[in-house]
Amino acid sequence: MGWKRPVAKADANALAAPAGVCFKQPDKLKGLRLMSAVKDVRQLVRSPYHLLKRAAQYAADIYMGEVGSSGLTQRQFTVLVAVDQNDGVSQTSLVKLTGIDRSTLADLVARLAAQGYVQRRRDRQDGRANTVRITAAGKKALKTAQPGAEEVDKQILAVIAPAHRKSFVEALASLAAKLDALENVAAGVAEPEPPRAVKRMRRAS
Repeated sequence: MGWKRPVAKADANALAAPAGVCFKQPDKLKGLRLMSAVKDVRQLVRSPYHLLKRAAQYAADIYMGEVGSSGLTQRQFTVLVAVDQNDGVSQTSLVKLTGIDRSTLADLVARLAAQGYVQRRRDRQDGRANTVRITAAGKKALKTAQPGAEEVDKQILAVIAPAHRKSFVEALASLAAKLDALENVAAGVAEPEPPRAVKRMRRAS
């Protein structure tokens, strides 16, 4: 079933004026309020932050409708996918893979471990680090949620013109990569050494 966002219905009785009473606002006041509203809307539709937040809220609503019954939140699902594809990964690496901050990720892993979906153990080579592995129960939960998660992506892309879908996803991926790079710079983490072929191309240019 396709997702439909609930539409709030106004209470006609609450909006109607009492019999014999006419609510009238000065024309000047109404004009000022209208101008203010128009300016606010123009600012919002041009704000990348607002548009991203609004799109994220729609996506979260779709996720809850399609995957919420599985019991996995979107972030829990994200962590399970990352761990499933990187068995024995460290929590530090999970922060980079998922884009979830360190403290939130630690809480998510702890909750998933309590649910029996992952196992967390001390790294043999580095006693200060934890490695995470997915359990059979975690794989089952992931398999149950996977079809719904794929449906979420389909519904999101369905509202975008087919010719723009690829560029839309590429733009989001580029944005995420650039922000990750900025965080690494701020944290003093060096960027990975580019492949030799890339070096040669740079020298040639």
